[in-house]
Amino acid sequence: MLGTVMQQAHTTRPPLWAYLGTVVFTVVVPGSVVGLGPYLISRWELRPPLFGFVLTRWIGLGMFVIAIPAFADFLARFVLEGHGTPAPIAPTRRLVVGGVYRRVRNPAYVAVIAMLLGQALFFGNLGVLEYALAVAIGFHLFVTLYEEPTLRRTFGRDYQDYCRSVPRWIPRLRPADRWDQ
Repeated sequence: MLGTVMQQAHTTRPPLWAYLGTVVFTVVVPGSVVGLGPYLISRWELRPPLFGFVLTRWIGLGMFVIAIPAFADFLARFVLEGHGTPAPIAPTRRLVVGGVYRRVRNPAYVAVIAMLLGQALFFGNLGVLEYALAVAIGFHLFVTLYEEPTLRRTFGRDYQDYCRSVPRWIPRLRPADRWDQ
């Protein structure tokens, strides 16, 4: 059944609202969390490096930059594979399991946390580091209390099988073979 669903995802066009909704959602929600939140805390001013190591600044920059392609893949897959948006009010019509989703079930949240930690390290700001921790806790609660139960109800056995193959938070080094796209 999952193979049929995935084949259909590649043969039909996503609705226009999925594209538009994803753009609006991205600007408003992740844009606020990754852009506005850290800016209000740090004013994006460079402080002395965290933990006294200049290397942390470069690690932070690397984390931020590496997270961008994973986040972009998540957005594209929600529209092209899932035919929906990341917003809970306009969810995907199909289970999204390709690309970066073969390595981790929550790539957007992982990418956002990496971008926040990256900013904390780059700007040398403990406030942004604390903010990243608070956001990570919020993501975990949202995923475990709302998102996963909703996906189980919506996609049933396909989602349960997916959960057994792909970890929630720590990306697999090697993608899950079963979810090839």
